[in-house]
Amino acid sequence: QVQLVESGGGLVQAGGSLRLSCAASGRTFSMYTMGWFRQAPGKEREFVARISWSGVSTYYANSVKGRFTISRDNAKNTVYLQMNSLKPEDTAVYYCAATRSVVYDLWGQGTQVTVSS
Repeated sequence: QVQLVESGGGLVQAGGSLRLSCAASGRTFSMYTMGWFRQAPGKEREFVARISWSGVSTYYANSVKGRFTISRDNAKNTVYLQMNSLKPEDTAVYYCAATRSVVYDLWGQGTQVTVSS
């Protein structure tokens, strides 16, 4: 079983950057597709980005395409989300998640990202 712990959130001004990390425990991390999701106050959780087990394939929500980059280091059991050109509407709790099928069934506890205008 993989357990996920996010870090790297914080307060940043609009236009700034943050890099989120998600450290996974367990020896099967490289077998999982990893995703980032976010949930803003009063809104439903939404998909942000995902990366295949090999790191070759990535996919982004339109709202972050061109600004965010997802990557992974299977040797370090870590997935990253580099966030550039941040906007106030990016403010949310960011979660990493893992799946070996279609449904994300493993989730981290989340890390807060706040972008001030």
